[in-house]
Parts: sequence; C-alpha cells; structure tokens
Amino acid sequence: MPHPIVQAPLAGGPSTPALAAAVSAAGGLGFLAAGYRSPDDVRADIAAVRALTAAPFGVNLFVPSPEQADPAAVDAYAARLAGEAERLGVRLGVPADDDDAWRAKLAVVAEERVPVVSFTFGLPSAATIARARAAGAYVLVTVTTPEEASAAHEAGADALVAQGIEAGGHRGGFTDDAGDFGLLALVRLVLRRTPLPVVAAGGISDGAGVAAVLAAGAVAAQVGTAFLRTPEAGTNAPHRAALAAGDRTAVTRAFTGRRARGLVNRFLEEHTAEAPAAYPQVHQLTAPLRAAARRAGDAGSINLWAGQAYPLADETPAGELVARLGADARQALAETARRLSGGHR
Repeated sequence: MPHPIVQAPLAGGPSTPALAAAVSAAGGLGFLAAGYRSPDDVRADIAAVRALTAAPFGVNLFVPSPEQADPAAVDAYAARLAGEAERLGVRLGVPADDDDAWRAKLAVVAEERVPVVSFTFGLPSAATIARARAAGAYVLVTVTTPEEASAAHEAGADALVAQGIEAGGHRGGFTDDAGDFGLLALVRLVLRRTPLPVVAAGGISDGAGVAAVLAAGAVAAQVGTAFLRTPEAGTNAPHRAALAAGDRTAVTRAFTGRRARGLVNRFLEEHTAEAPAAYPQVHQLTAPLRAAARRAGDAGSINLWAGQAYPLADETPAGELVARLGADARQALAETARRLSGGHR
C-alpha cells in the first residue's frame, strides 16, 4: 500500500464500488460497506470493484449486537416520533431484531475471497475470524478501548482499527456504551496492550492528521468524512451541502439507537435526549423518516454523519485525495524530523 490511507466503509449510501476502487487504485485501501446491503448486493459490489481495479480492497461487516432493547423505551420513542411521520407523510418503520444477514454476508466474503475483511459493532468469534483468514482475508476488528483490543487480539485478529471519539458515524465498539477515548490516547494505550498493527480512525481529514497518528505508532490512518465529498461517494445532496456549511458535531442515538457522531441539526437537537439505546430497532423505526427527508432535501431531518475535523474536507476526486493525504503526511513528518534535529526554529 503506497499510501497509509484506509477509506472508512461509510455504510448507508456513501460507500460505492467506484469510491473503493478509486482509493485502492491510487495506492490506499478502499472499502465496501456491507452494512444495510443485501448479500446479493454485496457480491455485486465486489464484482464491480474488481472490474475497476486489480488492487486489494476490503469489505466491512456489522457484527450482530448482543444487547437487548427495552420494548417499552422503543414504543415511547415511536410515540414521540409520530409527529415527524405525519409531517413527512410516511409511517414509522416496524422495529424488529435483525442481524443484517450476518451469516449470508460472511459466506459471500469467504466465497469471493475478499483480500481484507473488517468487523464493526462487536467481536466476531475466533471461529469466524479463522474462517475469514482461511479464505485468504486479512482481518481487522474495530475497537474503542484497550480492553476490546486485548479481546480482539485473543480472538485472532490480524490488526485493529482503533476508533477515537472524534470519528464521524457510528461508534464501532463492542457495545453501545464503549469508551470515549480520544484517538491519540487510544492508539498509545492499544499499542501498549497488544502487539497487533493499529489503523487509527477518528477526526483525520488532512495529511498532518495522518502524520500525527503515524508518529503515534499507527501503521495507517482510516479516513471517512474527507471521502464523503468526493464525486465517487454516494453521499446524498443534503448531506454534501451540510458538510460545506455545518456548525458543529455531536454524538446521538436519535437516528439509529446506537451512538453516532453527526452534524447538529433539528432532529438531533430535538430527539437526542429521549432516544433509547436500541439498535437496530430505532434504525428501523426512523428509516422511512430519513428516506422521505432525503427525497425532500430536508437536511434538518436526516443523519448527517461527520467527524470533528469535517471542515477540513473539500470536493476532491478520491484518487487525488489519497495522493494528497500521503504527500502531505510525508511532508509533515519530514518537517517534524527537521524541527527535532534542530534544523528549524
């Protein structure tokens, strides 16, 4: 991998084969998001990437949550959202347990011999990791605490994605209330805890940010928000516009029932306090609301996932962004080395 840049999976629309292929072809590591996609769609996406580039790429899978939602809390939240549904002219979704076709997607990545597989939202079993590795995959597990890092190491992961609280989108830890470590502290603690290579994720949108995590010991930086504004991404128009004009970010359960960082908008401000910890039930409940709001161009009613460094993102083709991040990181590290050697004052 010529550039130490991993494209975050970006589930829910922004992930496209064109984006993953462009990142990988430019010398980074592109990722497809299998989350919310059918197994057949995932297989088609894999074929589409391979038609565009021979470079390695990855597929990210959601590990089914072991946490049980409180039905009464979900019902109370549904009642609170009744006015939103009426305003948008749709019915709320029906909450239900859903493992996102976990077993079928595991079978797809094994059968397709995907080069890199990453897991988010939980720790896959040692047998699952072994199965992916037996199919030729390099396996990464997303962690948000040093304890999760140790567990992933023991389960057989090849490497870790250490996700700091600065990251946009969902918290990727094993439970919804997992740690709120800042990225640099987390990288250092994880490297002290395990010998595994670490990919750093969270609030990295420019070359200096990449250089910072490399200096902290990471082998690569996982970048998400900066890719949302690339032409290859499937980011919807209201989200793109909000990224160019947003105010601040906050962590919320309002849209999906699992903590996630996004730009502050009306829906987030009005519903965060009452949203229960109930994923995927709240995700299913609000899905029709979000779909209707996207169609209407209503940025105040949709999830606008973004990391804390989102103002650094701009409209750049994905391949050019990878090259720029790599070059700027090398320049930042070289300048730092000169300062440390006394060559710059």
